[in-house]
Amino acid sequence: MSTKARILEVAAALVAESPDGDVSTRAVCEAAGVGAPALYRHFGDKEGLLSAVVDHGWEQYLATKRDRRPGTDPLQDLRDGWDTHTEFALRNPNLYRLMNSPVMRTPPAAAVESHEILTSDLRRAAEQGRLRLAPELAAQMIMSANVGVALMLVSRPASFTDASLSRRVRDAVHAVVFTPDAAEPRTPAADGAEGPQVPATAARLGALLCQSPSPALTPAETGLLGEWLDRLSNTPPDDTGPAGGRSGGRRS
Repeated sequence: MSTKARILEVAAALVAESPDGDVSTRAVCEAAGVGAPALYRHFGDKEGLLSAVVDHGWEQYLATKRDRRPGTDPLQDLRDGWDTHTEFALRNPNLYRLMNSPVMRTPPAAAVESHEILTSDLRRAAEQGRLRLAPELAAQMIMSANVGVALMLVSRPASFTDASLSRRVRDAVHAVVFTPDAAEPRTPAADGAEGPQVPATAARLGALLCQSPSPALTPAETGLLGEWLDRLSNTPPDDTGPAGGRSGGRRS
């Protein structure tokens, strides 16, 4: 094992074992059997070392994502993805808090990849007409809620003791993001108006347009149509019908 790898492995272990998740460079050097110059040569300073530990943590987390083959039901994949995220946080509380610390000013590449995996699953749901919002907005909502509940569980375990909390939050967020099951056809009467169907339809068309741009449109026209569909898919249901002042019908 190289000196750099040994320092990183020791630092990650000390972070995991620390009562507050913090470590000193002196403790890392002593445990790794190296001098301070070696640590600074490879990582620059303590922030650089902790950034490397965060990168290492994200790689561990993504290992569970990269090995997964997309299933036939993107909604089940998204449920499983949420649960996997929470389970990783609970197994690695100190590391997880560090991974989501505001001290880490530059998001690791693996964090960006994780968000892209989530957005990809949401695009598959949109292509099936099962998403109420644009995939990008839905990804931001789901990631924010998943990280938030996971941080509460690992940071305040004495207060957040309900083992079903993560699942309850997951289902609540998914109820806002997804349409009812595709096997149950929706009708205007079910929603009380035609408006709530518009965002889901726009999200689906936007996802399909992104996947297979139409040769009938120029790139500029495709971009403009995509912008309109995103705007429609992100419109709150109350704003899509006559009550919201955006009805598409003719005025009398």
